[in-house]
Amino acid sequence: MIWRTLVSCLISLLVTVGVGLILIPALRRMKAGQSIREDGPVWHMSKQGTPTMGGIMFIVGIAVAILTAGFKGFLEGENEHLFVFIFALVYAAIGFLDDFEKLKKKQNLGLTAKQKSLLQVVVAVAFILFLRLRGIITPNLYIPFFNTYLKLPEVIYFIFAVFVVVGCVNAVNLTDGVDGLVSGVTIPVAVCYAAIAFIWGRTYLGVFAGALAGGLVGFLIFNFHPAKVFMGDTGSLFLGGAVCAMAFMMDMPLILIPLGIVYIAETLSDVIQVAYFKATHGKRFFKMAPLHHHFEMCGWSEYKLFAVFTAVSAVFAVISYFAVSGRYLP
Repeated sequence: MIWRTLVSCLISLLVTVGVGLILIPALRRMKAGQSIREDGPVWHMSKQGTPTMGGIMFIVGIAVAILTAGFKGFLEGENEHLFVFIFALVYAAIGFLDDFEKLKKKQNLGLTAKQKSLLQVVVAVAFILFLRLRGIITPNLYIPFFNTYLKLPEVIYFIFAVFVVVGCVNAVNLTDGVDGLVSGVTIPVAVCYAAIAFIWGRTYLGVFAGALAGGLVGFLIFNFHPAKVFMGDTGSLFLGGAVCAMAFMMDMPLILIPLGIVYIAETLSDVIQVAYFKATHGKRFFKMAPLHHHFEMCGWSEYKLFAVFTAVSAVFAVISYFAVSGRYLP
């Protein structure tokens, strides 16, 4: 029912704001300030010391929302919203370890790349196995727009699924580089999931999607430029986990191609930059990667970046909705 999604959204928004009013001053007292990358835009250095790990705000907001608006689901044995939340929360824990290491070292270096990759792969493998054993996903890969399926061998599908999970989580994390950007981009994604859950009768996935949207709106009150707090890897890895978990819980991972178009563009810009740099022995394809930094170097303000990237995400969210909306129609 749509009202559960709306109630979940409102609860998450209000709790996130309430937690933020308490958490941000606490983070300041703890001197939990962000260390800014020295190889980023020079004007970002003014953000040095802004409290980080603010993702805790919307994680708490979402938790409260699904435990209240989604409580009836637990009584009925419907736990989809809980499964998505727990998976995203495990990725948030990896992000928290990374943030904690950065704060301890007082520099923008947390866990090593190998440590993060290993942890992310282990979590992805466990999640995909869990979904497959419960029959939530199948190796019949749904093709959006064409309303058909591609049957894959189990092993191929498993490798593909793990790759998608890890890739999606890191792509969302990479998008978090400008005030409010990843929140703005992800809100239309959450709304799209909520709309799909509604037409498919997946009430409690809608509850989670609504909570995700509401929590991010609440977080934006503090994170919109100029940001009073950053979500840190704690928040961005949670978002990455939530975005890909929803796709797999609905057994349609390929929807992430149109729905996550901004995340993909950000990741591809990084890949292209590195490959071009190596191939040309030092030349750069973009002024700076990932993509949002390139546009910053072209003179775009953080307001413009937020508006344009969010608008693009919203347009593709609408396209994604129509790409799968006819899946269960006779």
